[in-house]
Amino acid sequence: MKTRIIAIEGIDGSGKTVQFDRLVGRLRGMGFSVDLRFFPDYDAFFGRQVGRFLSKSEGVAATDVDQRSMALWFALDRWEAFQGWQDGEYDYLVINRYVLSNAVYQSIRDGDLGKPDIMDWVFELEYGHFKLPRPDVNLFFDVECRRAGQNVDRKGYREYVGSERDVYERDNGIQTRARDMYLAAAQRYGDVVVIPCMDGEVMRTPDSIADEVFRRLQERGVV
Repeated sequence: MKTRIIAIEGIDGSGKTVQFDRLVGRLRGMGFSVDLRFFPDYDAFFGRQVGRFLSKSEGVAATDVDQRSMALWFALDRWEAFQGWQDGEYDYLVINRYVLSNAVYQSIRDGDLGKPDIMDWVFELEYGHFKLPRPDVNLFFDVECRRAGQNVDRKGYREYVGSERDVYERDNGIQTRARDMYLAAAQRYGDVVVIPCMDGEVMRTPDSIADEVFRRLQERGVV
């Protein structure tokens, strides 16, 4: 049987990891086998270089690299992670950030303004050329950018960037444009589902968001 694939997406600080953990726990509690992936993988060869770009630790920031070259680094990180992966080995594969994230973020940086987006090119690169498995659904967790930034500041120390924001997280323009691009992708592609995470200016409870996630997955026949 084919492994059903669920990708968790959102701007930085949108609560992806919280909902990732809740969804994985719920699926396992129902008796399903669940495989996990997290991107970028900062412990892997290509992911470590991505981390250096994001932290600017070697003097070159991700925003300094042209969009297709930066997209390729992220794509290679995923390609490496899927070596030896077998469809059908698990009931579910849940991924924290996947191909859609690459397509969004490499299309909306300051240096790329006025250029056509590269979303379809990224999909051709990762799904077509690298043969990465397509998700059954991309769940976009929609959070207002100011609140998401506050959530990022509460993350604390992270190995690839320390206690600071990375170069994408600290750029409010990128985060605003990323949110807009995710919402546009939901209109453009049929496999992107928007999960509203705010009630006005207040974050919804994690439980209410998790329940909506499960309802939306049921509606699509993914669970």
